[in-house]
Amino acid sequence: MRVVIADDAPLIREGVARLLAENDVEVVGQAGDADALLAAVRDQRPDVALVDVRMPPTHTSEGLRAAAEIRAKYPDTAVLVLSQHLEPKFAFRLFEERPERTGYLLKERVGRVEQLLDALQRVAAGECVVDRAVVDELLARRRKVDPLESLTPREREILALIAEGLSNAAIADALVVTKRAVERHVNAIFLKLGLRDSQDVSRRVKAALVYLADEPA
Repeated sequence: MRVVIADDAPLIREGVARLLAENDVEVVGQAGDADALLAAVRDQRPDVALVDVRMPPTHTSEGLRAAAEIRAKYPDTAVLVLSQHLEPKFAFRLFEERPERTGYLLKERVGRVEQLLDALQRVAAGECVVDRAVVDELLARRRKVDPLESLTPREREILALIAEGLSNAAIADALVVTKRAVERHVNAIFLKLGLRDSQDVSRRVKAALVYLADEPA
């Protein structure tokens, strides 16, 4: 396997290069910024580009942009992006266009030789590799409580009618119940959604927005 390494820290580049060489991976180029990385990939056409997310000059997402350009211009070169911190937004951006032959790992995995080599081999073979920490973050987000989960079926029904702009009286007529019953349900909805009245935006509008945000497009 032929690899190009891009990181603005020379010690990290040299350390990773030595680590890979000891495991029969040929390092055909090293780069300290995105321009040098793109030039190395253009000239060497490696199997994999190992790229740091944050590189000069701004140390924000130059590596990520370079990775996307590599996948667009050199589809035979896989990209394995390394990030110092868990940043799911970068992973999403990376996989959005071309998920195949692409990977995202935390830099701490570099010290775990087996994991790094496995990721390199998998992206080179055409797979999409996602750090377990990113997967855990996604699962944690999915486990967050649905704001409407605590509502009863009747309360959900009334909230849907509120979102349609109906008044309590109109809701009572539509459901064939008393206006007082509707008011009790509406107050329960506000309480469960944690909505407090304000001068600027009524709780009805806030509740409608919560409902609409939760509904599938």
